[in-house]
Amino acid sequence: MTPPPPGPVCAGASTVATGPAPYPSFTSYVRARGPVLLRTARSLTANPCDAEDLLQTALTKTFVAWERIEDHRALDGYVRRALLNTRTSQWRKRKVDEFACEDLPEPAGLPVPDPAERQVLHDAMWRAVMRLPERQRQMVVLRYYEDLSEAQTAEVLGVSVGTVKSAVSRALGKLREDPELVPVR
Repeated sequence: MTPPPPGPVCAGASTVATGPAPYPSFTSYVRARGPVLLRTARSLTANPCDAEDLLQTALTKTFVAWERIEDHRALDGYVRRALLNTRTSQWRKRKVDEFACEDLPEPAGLPVPDPAERQVLHDAMWRAVMRLPERQRQMVVLRYYEDLSEAQTAEVLGVSVGTVKSAVSRALGKLREDPELVPVR
């Protein structure tokens, strides 16, 4: 026995529709029944915005099948079924994507430095800066403690930008070699 050929998507109790179609177009159906269908969608979701999206998806499915639907008196049932199926699919997809686990997915934050160690480092760095020659010390303090640009530092000290660059470079080299700062590296 062969299965019957696929029939219309949504046929009523009788195969022959009697009288004119209650909704001549999809647009007229949505205008007439939209508020009722939106209330149905809101009963399926907690968020009104999600309900609007759900209804839009169900109406899209209805529009695609519009020509195949023979009995337009059964449209509400078709759309309600589309709403329910769409909501169930969304729920299932969300369930697959979300799962509980023992470990948090976020990486552990950076360890908070000990304030005492930070103060020790600050004091050691300041002592090393104070051991620099006066001119280099001035340039390092203006560049890195006062956060001035090379041009601003040159203007304050009355020297060229090239002088600032070379003096700061030599000063940083001395700071890298300072024995008191070796444990920091």
